[in-house]
Amino acid sequence: MAENKEVEMDVTEPSRDDIQTQLQEQYLKSLEGLEEGDLIDGKVVQVAGDTVFIDVGYKSEGKLSLEEFGDNPPKAGDIVKVILIRKETHSGDIVISKKKADEKLFWKSIANAFKDHLPVEGTITKEVKGGFEVNLGHGLTGFLPLSKADIQRLEKGSELVGTQAKFYLERLYSDKKINIILNRRKLMEEEIEQHRASFFQNTQIGDTVKGIVKSFTSFGAFIDLGGFDGLLHINDMSWGHVTRPKDFVRKGQEIELKVIRLDPEEKRINLSLKHFTPDPWNSFEEKYHVGDVVKGKVTKLTDYGAFIEIEEGIEGLAHISEFSWVKKVRKPEDMLKAGDIVDCMILGYDIPAGKVSLGLKQVQPNPWDTIDERYPAGTRLKRKIVKVTNAGAFVELEEGIDGFLHIDDYSWTQKIKNPSSVLHEGDEIEVIVLESNAEDRNVRLGVKQLSEDPWRSFAKTYKFGAIVEGTVSSVTDFGVFVKVPGEIEGLIKKQDLVSDRSESYDDALKKYQPGMQVKAVVIDLNPDRQKLGLSVKDLIQKQQREEISRFIQEDEGEAGYTLGDLLKAKDKEND
Repeated sequence: MAENKEVEMDVTEPSRDDIQTQLQEQYLKSLEGLEEGDLIDGKVVQVAGDTVFIDVGYKSEGKLSLEEFGDNPPKAGDIVKVILIRKETHSGDIVISKKKADEKLFWKSIANAFKDHLPVEGTITKEVKGGFEVNLGHGLTGFLPLSKADIQRLEKGSELVGTQAKFYLERLYSDKKINIILNRRKLMEEEIEQHRASFFQNTQIGDTVKGIVKSFTSFGAFIDLGGFDGLLHINDMSWGHVTRPKDFVRKGQEIELKVIRLDPEEKRINLSLKHFTPDPWNSFEEKYHVGDVVKGKVTKLTDYGAFIEIEEGIEGLAHISEFSWVKKVRKPEDMLKAGDIVDCMILGYDIPAGKVSLGLKQVQPNPWDTIDERYPAGTRLKRKIVKVTNAGAFVELEEGIDGFLHIDDYSWTQKIKNPSSVLHEGDEIEVIVLESNAEDRNVRLGVKQLSEDPWRSFAKTYKFGAIVEGTVSSVTDFGVFVKVPGEIEGLIKKQDLVSDRSESYDDALKKYQPGMQVKAVVIDLNPDRQKLGLSVKDLIQKQQREEISRFIQEDEGEAGYTLGDLLKAKDKEND
């Protein structure tokens, strides 16, 4: 039987140099597909001190400084992106960089953000001409123009320095160096519109919201509700009177408010502080009635009156005509000032309109109601003239109450056309009350009534047909005026100046001059109308009749002598 034998091939053991050569060839072959500058994945295999060993899938491991990881130190097994700097050094090691890989990845993200219109993050580091410099990280900086830095006007640019924010990449280009233009305002506006839309969608009238007092105006305060504003009107700060918004809220204050109006189309939001408490008008009629006298505080004066708060939230108007029964108030500030506490009467109200009419004079007695008791007809007074008019003068009887002296009641005999010729403002004058009328608020005064009516006196002394002597005061085309006792003027018409038919009236009129003494007969007398008519012609005829009567009496015993004979004798004398 043949003997089995194991046949083996002769195997030559490789030398150390051969193994090293083979490994080097395999290593170099594995690197043939990569170029310096490529971005590759690496696995952390060990962290030793300040060195991080990275396996990139090749023979040797890459080494990174721990500093390249910043505040996020790696641990074994982590996968990190690195850049291949050199395939092999003289010592056979590869050179990699995480920092450059991060920069490359960051730049790629910046380019994608610009292309896709996505925001990037950064920090505003300093103020420069026309805007700000923004650190985007990894050595990249951008320029933020001042006009695109904020939605509000900046008082000081330094306010934004140090701010971390998001930005749109408005321009991105490279010309020797990278230039990046940023826009923060547009992003803020979009975010605000999103918040505003959400607010309108999710908020109802009556809801309570929080906001921060942003700024003041004369009519209220703007409240920041998260980038968009609501208005807290001055009238919605309190049910009571509000003069200054700053008395109720302060800038920067966070407050809760009621939503009282929403207008999505106009993007208007009205807010209220006062609606946290009940409307006092709802219980007005339970507390107040027309005719009630209440205390109130003067809150505001206007040309037409004063606003008076009778309780917080209920303010009424006292019209200037309701200030005084007797005073002619031209300006409310002549009687009141803001802050005064006054008694007033409720004259009327309109709850839907939120109006109350108040009166100040109604809480005081009306002096006109007792005017006839205090100034009955016949009362003599010495008072001051306060105003002269075309018809007479007002004489102050007491504060706020004047009596009127008509010029016709100034003199019995004088015909005064211009009252200011005899009456002067400020002069004290003696008067007599002729009439007091409370209903018409009128007191009539007189001066001439202080003495007896000379017309009545004259009428008692001189009857119809009596002879009176006087002085010519004036001569007119129609006759002669004669002043007789009592300073009364009578008129002798020109046709009553002559009895001789041969003499014309005008010739007779020429014989009279002012100052001449004249005798005449009373032919017309009416004291009520202050009218006195005189006649020279009637005087002559009267004298003739008396003479005839005397002749008749002297010769009544002679036979055949008649009145006709006497008249013939007179006619011969005249011839």
